[in-house]
Amino acid sequence: MSSIINNNQEQEHIVLNMKDAGCSEDTIQRFLLCYQADDIKGELKVLSNHRQALLDEVHKGQKEIDCLDYLVYQIEKDLKTKESGGR
Repeated sequence: MSSIINNNQEQEHIVLNMKDAGCSEDTIQRFLLCYQADDIKGELKVLSNHRQALLDEVHKGQKEIDCLDYLVYQIEKDLKTKESGGR
Protein backbone atom coordinates (compact mmCIF):
# COMPACT_ATOMS: atom_id res chain seq x y z
CA MET A 1 0.00 0.00 0.00
CA SER A 2 2.82 2.40 0.85
CA SER A 3 4.40 1.99 -2.60
CA ILE A 4 1.04 2.78 -4.25
CA ILE A 5 0.78 6.01 -2.24
CA ASN A 6 4.37 6.92 -3.06
CA ASN A 7 3.76 6.17 -6.74
CA ASN A 8 0.60 8.32 -6.76
CA GLN A 9 2.44 11.16 -5.04
CA GLU A 10 5.30 10.89 -7.52
CA GLN A 11 2.86 10.89 -10.42
CA GLU A 12 1.06 13.98 -9.02
CA HIS A 13 4.43 15.71 -8.63
CA ILE A 14 5.33 14.87 -12.23
CA VAL A 15 1.98 16.19 -13.52
CA LEU A 16 2.38 19.46 -11.58
CA ASN A 17 5.92 19.85 -12.91
CA MET A 18 4.76 19.23 -16.47
CA LYS A 19 1.92 21.75 -16.09
CA ASP A 20 4.44 24.29 -14.79
CA ALA A 21 6.54 23.56 -17.89
CA GLY A 22 3.56 24.42 -20.09
CA CYS A 23 2.75 20.88 -21.19
CA SER A 24 -0.70 20.31 -22.67
CA GLU A 25 -3.06 17.71 -21.25
CA ASP A 26 -2.33 15.56 -24.31
CA THR A 27 1.42 15.72 -23.67
CA ILE A 28 0.91 14.86 -20.01
CA GLN A 29 -1.31 11.91 -20.90
CA ARG A 30 1.23 10.60 -23.44
CA PHE A 31 3.96 10.91 -20.80
CA LEU A 32 1.85 9.13 -18.16
CA LEU A 33 1.16 6.24 -20.53
CA CYS A 34 4.90 5.80 -20.94
CA TYR A 35 5.43 6.25 -17.19
CA GLN A 36 2.86 3.60 -16.32
CA ALA A 37 4.37 1.23 -18.90
CA ASP A 38 7.86 1.90 -17.46
CA ASP A 39 8.89 3.16 -20.91
CA ILE A 40 11.69 5.52 -19.95
CA LYS A 41 12.75 6.13 -23.56
CA GLY A 42 9.16 7.06 -24.37
CA GLU A 43 9.06 9.45 -21.40
CA LEU A 44 12.24 11.12 -22.57
CA LYS A 45 10.91 11.41 -26.13
CA VAL A 46 7.72 13.13 -24.92
CA LEU A 47 9.75 15.56 -22.80
CA SER A 48 12.25 16.17 -25.58
CA ASN A 49 9.48 16.95 -28.06
CA HIS A 50 7.93 19.45 -25.67
CA ARG A 51 11.33 21.02 -24.98
CA GLN A 52 11.92 21.43 -28.71
CA ALA A 53 8.51 23.06 -29.16
CA LEU A 54 9.33 25.52 -26.36
CA LEU A 55 12.72 26.24 -27.89
CA ASP A 56 11.09 26.89 -31.28
CA GLU A 57 8.82 29.44 -29.57
CA VAL A 58 11.84 31.11 -27.96
CA HIS A 59 13.59 31.36 -31.33
CA LYS A 60 10.45 32.77 -32.96
CA GLY A 61 10.19 35.35 -30.19
CA GLN A 62 13.86 36.24 -30.56
CA LYS A 63 13.41 36.79 -34.30
CA GLU A 64 10.46 39.10 -33.60
CA ILE A 65 12.51 41.05 -31.07
CA ASP A 66 15.34 41.34 -33.58
CA CYS A 67 12.90 42.78 -36.14
CA LEU A 68 11.65 45.35 -33.62
CA ASP A 69 15.21 46.25 -32.63
CA TYR A 70 16.10 46.82 -36.29
CA LEU A 71 13.06 49.04 -36.77
CA VAL A 72 13.97 51.09 -33.69
CA TYR A 73 17.55 51.36 -34.97
CA GLN A 74 16.36 52.62 -38.37
CA ILE A 75 14.00 55.18 -36.80
CA GLU A 76 16.70 56.44 -34.43
CA LYS A 77 19.19 56.62 -37.31
CA ASP A 78 16.68 58.62 -39.40
CA LEU A 79 16.04 60.93 -36.43
CA LYS A 80 19.76 61.62 -36.00
CA THR A 81 20.09 62.31 -39.72
CA LYS A 82 17.11 64.66 -39.63
CA GLU A 83 18.42 66.46 -36.53
CA SER A 84 21.80 66.97 -38.19
CA GLY A 85 20.17 68.60 -41.21
CA GLY A 86 19.88 65.60 -43.51
CA ARG A 87 16.89 63.84 -44.98
